Formats: sequence, C-alpha cells, structure tokens
Amino acid sequence: MASDGGSSRAGDRAYATLLREIQYGELAPGTVLGEVEQAARLGVSRTPLREALRRLRADGLVRQASPRVTVVADVDAADIVALFAVRRALEETAARLAAGRGDRAAFADLRDAFAETGAVTDPDAYYARIARFDAALDEAAANGYLASALAIVRTHLVRVRRLARDNPDRLAASIGEHRLIAAAIAAGDADLAAHATHVHLHNALTSILDSLEASA
Repeated sequence: MASDGGSSRAGDRAYATLLREIQYGELAPGTVLGEVEQAARLGVSRTPLREALRRLRADGLVRQASPRVTVVADVDAADIVALFAVRRALEETAARLAAGRGDRAAFADLRDAFAETGAVTDPDAYYARIARFDAALDEAAANGYLASALAIVRTHLVRVRRLARDNPDRLAASIGEHRLIAAAIAAGDADLAAHATHVHLHNALTSILDSLEASA
C-alpha cells in the first residue's frame, strides 16, 4: 500500500513538473521525452514517469511519434482555433448557467474588481484576477462535467498565451470585457452574459492569431 501511494505521489510530481515545463515553453514542441532520461532528470522511476506521460497524452500535450517515442505536441493556428471553438461553447454555457444560479453579490464584487482601466503593467496580477473569475464561474455553473472540460481547455490556454506573448493593451481590453460578463451575471441576464463571453473570446482569439502571425 505504501509503495503504491509513493508511486502515485511521484507520478503526480512528475506530471506537475512536465506540465509546467510544457506550458511555459521550457520543453518546446517536438522535444523528445525519453523515459530513461526524463525519469533520471525528475528523480522518479519509470513507472510513475509513464503515468505522468499517459496523463499528458490524455491532455493532448504530448503525442506518440512511434511506439517507443513520446514528443511534446505541436500547437499552431489551426489548433488554437479548434481550442477556442470548444472554449466558446463551454464558457458561454457556463456564463448562462451562472447568471441563473450564481451568487449575484459575488459577481457584483468581481464586476467592481474589474472596474479599473488603462494598460496592464503586471500580467501575473491580471491572470490571478482572471483565475478568481474562472473559479467563481465554475462554482456558479455548478456542473462538474463542465468544470472538468474547462479545466482541460485552461491547461492549453496557459501554453497558447505564452506563445502569443502578453499584450498590455489587449489585457486592459480583456479586463473591460470581464467586467461586462460579471455585470451581466450579477444582473441575472443569461443572454447578455453569453453574448459578452462570445465577444470576449472572439477578441481574445483574434489577438492571439495576430500575435502569432506577427511573430512568424
């Protein structure tokens, strides 16, 4: 029993480390993740490493180039468009549910927290505020399946945002868009909440694709 628990914890640590390294570009697309090398680097045995790689495959962050070769998955404009198609369906649904079920006072507080204007000088603080909004949205939607699906999407979004690079003006516009979404949920207006979410995601996708094109 203790051995199984230790292996599970080691697998969790290996997964968390590899996930972070993929999301933040320390392991670039196409990087080969050899079992022997990665197990030694992460200080785990091959069994928990294989479990970590299995979870990353399920997340869509690594792929099997051959039966014995695992590589970090590529991400391109088509992948991002596909990701946002799923994100739009999930987040618009979550916004509608939240408007009908959520704590209106909590979203009024979020609306006020997004009241500031101007360029964003601290992206980390911005993303912390967005994480707070996302957590409130998940809680208000009260649908475990929806929350699980959104968690997978958000895992990929960390990577996509890094590839696109932070644009302070875009982040400032995003704050205003989140304020509108929070205000609609606080008002219990499901249609407006979904529409404001749609507009926000359209603008976010356009900005990301423009950034990738400029980088290319």
